[in-house]
Amino acid sequence: MTAIEIREPGPPQVLRAVQRPVPEPGPGEVLIRVTAAGVNRPDVLQRKGAYAPPPGVTEIPGLEVAGEVVGLGEGVREPALREKVCALVAGGGYAQYVSAPAVQCLPVPPTLSLEEAAALPETFFTVWLNVFERARLKRGETLLVHGGSSGIGTTAILLGKAFGARVLVTAGSAQKCAACRELGADLAINYHESDFVAATVRATDGQGADVILDMVGGDYVARNVAAAAVEGRIALIAYQGGAKAELDLRPFQSKRLTLTASTLRPQSVANKGRIAAALRQNVWPLFASGKVKPLIHARFPLADAAGAHKLMESGAHIGKIVLLA
Repeated sequence: MTAIEIREPGPPQVLRAVQRPVPEPGPGEVLIRVTAAGVNRPDVLQRKGAYAPPPGVTEIPGLEVAGEVVGLGEGVREPALREKVCALVAGGGYAQYVSAPAVQCLPVPPTLSLEEAAALPETFFTVWLNVFERARLKRGETLLVHGGSSGIGTTAILLGKAFGARVLVTAGSAQKCAACRELGADLAINYHESDFVAATVRATDGQGADVILDMVGGDYVARNVAAAAVEGRIALIAYQGGAKAELDLRPFQSKRLTLTASTLRPQSVANKGRIAAALRQNVWPLFASGKVKPLIHARFPLADAAGAHKLMESGAHIGKIVLLA
């Protein structure tokens, strides 16, 4: 099969197409013939040498795919052979075939293409886990999403609105703010022109945001505290703005805030399977109604994974980037 290899840590050009053996599905796994694979920020970090795969996981990048089940490992009854699925994987997605734990597979919603389905797992698992489970977003609450035009951000807008929240976002241009509003965001704050703390407090009549989804870290952590409501919950999923923060604990304590953080890739198959089951029950029915549909910005052939990474690093994309195998 054709797969994408990271020749050495470095810029996008270190990604190259190579020939590798088709993997064999192990117990509890399925073999998927990949139609499309999603591109995500952790792939970029892995390419740069900053995010190694978990022990025992292939060094081929790629955390989400969609395609057809063409092989079953021992003990697998579902999904069935020839079923169209999308799957969360810990690595190996940038290839024509990948093995995936069966419990991390979800059926392709009938309203979506395989390309669109490939854009679901990484962002939907992440948003569900962090916004709805860990930060406990409830109907009628206000959700503030940083990076609203990213794959994670657009997913958070869609799910936040679908479950009855008011959604505020930050984004870096007028075009990105307009795209977020078109997806359903109630307010889009251009962080180059406005202070998101003041804008959030003003938009909530002085109350602040109940839940904040942050992929920036750094000095945003203290600013999130200022933008949060009493009993607010801040969910940190990345630290693109820096891994260290200085925090005054007094407002953190007086507002009775919760700061939660997680990363998805190293979690157990059992826990990822639990999240998949929750998505199937709570989110997958939304696709049939047309309320939720992933936003795809660009498609690249598998062999041009470097081009996909260049686009992601440019920050010019709005929504997801996918590779076509």
